[in-house]
Amino acid sequence: MITLSDITLMRGSHTLIERGTAALYDKHKIGIIGRNGCGKSSLFAAIRGELQPDLGTISVPKDLRISSVAQQTPALDEAAIDYVIDGDKMLRSLQRQREAAMASGDGVKIAEIEDKLGIAGAWTVRARAETLMDGLGFAKDEMQKPVKEFSGGWRMRLNLAQALIAPSDLLLLDEPTNHLDLDTIMYLEGRLKAYEGTLLCISHDRDFLDAFCSDILHFENKKLMLYKGNYSAYEVLRAERIKAEKAARHKEEAILAHMQSFVDRFRYKATKAKQAQSLIKAIDRMKLTAVTQEESPFSFSFPEPERTVQVIASMAEVDAGYGEQDKILGNINLQLLAGDRIGLLGRNGQGKSTFIKTLCGILKPLHGTVTLGKGIKIGYFAQHELEQLNPDKSGLEHLQAIDPKATERDLRSFLGSFAFSGDKALLKAGSLSGGEQARLALALIAFQKPNLLLLDEPTNHLDLEMREALSVALASYPGALLLVSHDRHLLEAIAEKLWLVDDGQVREFDGDLNDYKEYLNEKHKRFTESLKEQHAQAAPSASVKAYKSREDKREMAQFRASLRPLKLKIAELEKQTEKKRSRLNEIDGIMAEGSIYQQGGAELEALMKERAALTDEIENLENDWLTLQDELEQKVKAKEESRC
Repeated sequence: MITLSDITLMRGSHTLIERGTAALYDKHKIGIIGRNGCGKSSLFAAIRGELQPDLGTISVPKDLRISSVAQQTPALDEAAIDYVIDGDKMLRSLQRQREAAMASGDGVKIAEIEDKLGIAGAWTVRARAETLMDGLGFAKDEMQKPVKEFSGGWRMRLNLAQALIAPSDLLLLDEPTNHLDLDTIMYLEGRLKAYEGTLLCISHDRDFLDAFCSDILHFENKKLMLYKGNYSAYEVLRAERIKAEKAARHKEEAILAHMQSFVDRFRYKATKAKQAQSLIKAIDRMKLTAVTQEESPFSFSFPEPERTVQVIASMAEVDAGYGEQDKILGNINLQLLAGDRIGLLGRNGQGKSTFIKTLCGILKPLHGTVTLGKGIKIGYFAQHELEQLNPDKSGLEHLQAIDPKATERDLRSFLGSFAFSGDKALLKAGSLSGGEQARLALALIAFQKPNLLLLDEPTNHLDLEMREALSVALASYPGALLLVSHDRHLLEAIAEKLWLVDDGQVREFDGDLNDYKEYLNEKHKRFTESLKEQHAQAAPSASVKAYKSREDKREMAQFRASLRPLKLKIAELEKQTEKKRSRLNEIDGIMAEGSIYQQGGAELEALMKERAALTDEIENLENDWLTLQDELEQKVKAKEESRC
């Protein structure tokens, strides 16, 4: 157990935590939330021993193996997969010891280290690293690329892979979903669900926290508040606490009324049963959001567009990319109509940003035509939109450049709804934090009253409160909207249709986000199965050579027969794993419904225990499979070498 006893943490003269107390129990998975700059990362530094609390004590068990994500990645010539394996420092140490023992010819020492390497998983680590990297979005051929050839965002994924592959008792993750796509986030959730140690995870992604957290630690008014349950449970408990503290909820009523137009419109427009169910759940969650939003400094809306047309945009036989030799997407035939609310899905690198840039005219189509309706005014938030801000201009000056005739009073009032009140309206954009710059970029877009919003990862730098404010604002936005986001709560609350960018195509996705998760799981399963086949065939088959003598043929027949019990064990492990994985999917489906949390009690506890047991059993079965598969390969390889 990690104990925080009456701690005070300060940054200069600014108090981050004042006499905070909490007990973080072993094996618990704790989501850590709070506004940007409230001290969450400083708490991690204190737990690692890099920072001492100004008052109070932090008690961390001795010899605790702590794993966290490195913030820097050197430009190495080393292959990416080897860099990932470097994360298991104990394994690498044993390998160096083995090399030294072999160099000295110490047979006893070699045997001793070989035993330790087997226990450390040395014989399966490469397969585990390949599976992990595939889940984190790396293509098979990229795993051998030098680290120095990857961009900053992909190097951070390598650092995340290092942290995940390292054996640990405590895993510290600070905003692990930043710059990950939705596909990768869904895979990461599965890894964290199966993690056996204590997990502390800082995140602003509520659905991500919902997937695996047992507790939520909220930084609130310089205090630490620990809530039992995942994010949804925290939201209910906190809403109840706030309601109990204040009887009058005028702002809550105003926010709910503000959202009602969206709720009514949704009821009549949703056509797909599954998507309808997802949106109904999202609306229920947004009602809870309205309660907690009263505590938020953010309250804004997207103004009514001045005009619109029925057909917002159409794309006919469009090929998109950066040149004939660099085509990303082909044969796009889609229409965007007035009032459409589209969620754009697809893994990073598949072409979501390329599609949006082609739609809004930043990129010219390689072939085909893109037609915008008359009078369409686009509000485009790009992943790198922050770079478009003038660092030497304040928020007020940015708005004055858009509308020189507007009064300063009106402009300040508008900026105030984005929490740029008073002197904050005069701060230069270059001096603002990433989250503040994102808010300013959204304010500039909203100010222009667009009738088409194109939002490419608008939540990357936003904390939970600003994300909630954005979801409320978009809920009542009457124009057309196309959204790329790894924030599932935002997608579920806003999108009425889903489009998928995959394998060079853009098409409507028939289903909701749960179906999309199954779609991704199936793709990863196919990769894992192909990986197993590759490892099974890695050693040359003893049957490929033509053995001319009868003795050779008889010997090979006997050898194949000796392998049969091993192959049967492998097949049985695969059968058991598939059966348990099927039950695990059933439980995840039940827990995803949400009603089980309201019922609580013995049924929920039994499901959580069964799920934990299943994840352990599946991991053990997979480890056994890899061990037997390695044994099979070694026998085949040894036989082949004996024939040479």
